[in-house]
Amino acid sequence: MAGRLILYVLIAAAMLPARGQTIPRTWDEKALATGLLPPPVAGAKVTLVTADYYYRIPERVMYRQYPVYAARFEPAGYLTELARKEPEVVFDPPKLKTEDEWIAAGREVFRYPITFVPVEAMQEWRGILERSGVRPARDGSYPQLSLVVVKKGVVMAGFLSCATCHTRILPDGNVIEGGQGSVPDLLLGFPPGLEVMRSFERALFRVPWLKEDSEDRVESMSIDQVNAVKTAIPVGVVARHGTSLFSPVQIPDLIGVRDRRYLDHTGLMRHRGIGDMMRYAALNQGADMLTDYSGFRPTYFLTGEENKLPPPEKLERYSEAQLFALAKYVYSIEPPVNPNPVNALSRRGEGVFAREGCARCHTPPLYTSNRITPALGYTVREEDRQVDDIEPTVVGTDPTLTLRTRRATGFYKIPSLRGVWYRGPLEHEGSVATLEDWFDARRLRDDYVPTGYKGDGVTHRAVRGHPFGLGLSQEDRAALMAFLRTL
Repeated sequence: MAGRLILYVLIAAAMLPARGQTIPRTWDEKALATGLLPPPVAGAKVTLVTADYYYRIPERVMYRQYPVYAARFEPAGYLTELARKEPEVVFDPPKLKTEDEWIAAGREVFRYPITFVPVEAMQEWRGILERSGVRPARDGSYPQLSLVVVKKGVVMAGFLSCATCHTRILPDGNVIEGGQGSVPDLLLGFPPGLEVMRSFERALFRVPWLKEDSEDRVESMSIDQVNAVKTAIPVGVVARHGTSLFSPVQIPDLIGVRDRRYLDHTGLMRHRGIGDMMRYAALNQGADMLTDYSGFRPTYFLTGEENKLPPPEKLERYSEAQLFALAKYVYSIEPPVNPNPVNALSRRGEGVFAREGCARCHTPPLYTSNRITPALGYTVREEDRQVDDIEPTVVGTDPTLTLRTRRATGFYKIPSLRGVWYRGPLEHEGSVATLEDWFDARRLRDDYVPTGYKGDGVTHRAVRGHPFGLGLSQEDRAALMAFLRTL
């Protein structure tokens, strides 16, 4: 009886993280059903696993992480020394009493990998980063990766944490955690074997409700051809699961996400509070690969077979407390110090911003109206009109991501302009590298050479849409960009 009472006390302590808050239930089926926007295709059906299945998945044990160094910075005998260490559990909810302690624990979750491979793979990953021109941080480490001692004598290389994609390293070596990541898509790589590669591609990208799915092309491509497509995707853009190898997506900036009402470029999930952030994290760290998409279940990663739901006991998931801490940390991330001064030019640009009506969609102080806007070619349906956050303006950017992928909703989220000074490439596909490129009217021409993502085998193409500001004088355009860089 006494032992059971102690257990109840520990559980209560874990569920009362700070200031009397209670951890929301992550896999709340009603909250998920009302939070996820449906696909834009009539008859398309998305069915998540049940709460019973989800909660039978064992919770992840988190061990202390160690940095991966660029080759020239790695201390002599580093891996040998790590192999002598004992594994150390670092996430212990009963010890978290204050808000700051929960946030610090959440940073560990943010950086904790969900994929582990033998440490020898670190050499290949490090080589990809170096060949792609990705700088290490000032301390010589690559914070996108980590090493974990899972038992004495066994060091594993880990990646696919939140930090893998949401860590930006500035030219001076400063690290922006939560920023638009500086990671090459090729880092994700493929296991050996042609059929395995094709199965992985189907699991990542197949859209079963499309009669002509662009991913069908992969069935006739070699590993080298697929890797060539991935190599052409610039740093800061990635073909993440649920998008497309041939229509990748700009990695979003998480700084300020606490104030956004929609998550994902396509507004895939409503963001009504910390519980939704926890659900979004759980989905994107593997749970959506268990989902049934109109009869197709992309479970090859987990079972070696498509459409076969694995026994939950064979998987891992973040605990409620880990997801809560993660969301706390993401909410807490502050933007880096902005080096761009407010001056006469930027103040003139603020006037241009107001005069041109930019605030309609990019409303201060968040510099987003927090609404979603229909994509080019999408007709808003009656069921869509139940959403009260639709901005009717169609800006005309490429609609592929939100009409022809598993993350499609028919809409794009209106992005915030805050922090645009450290972001890039820009646009939801990352087609242009800088603000100067975005406000260059030549990008609308078919002979334009995109400065960011070009496309598979493409040398030139128009980057259409969002014509606002393209007709400004050179002076007004320079002033507007100076203002935007102060945000």
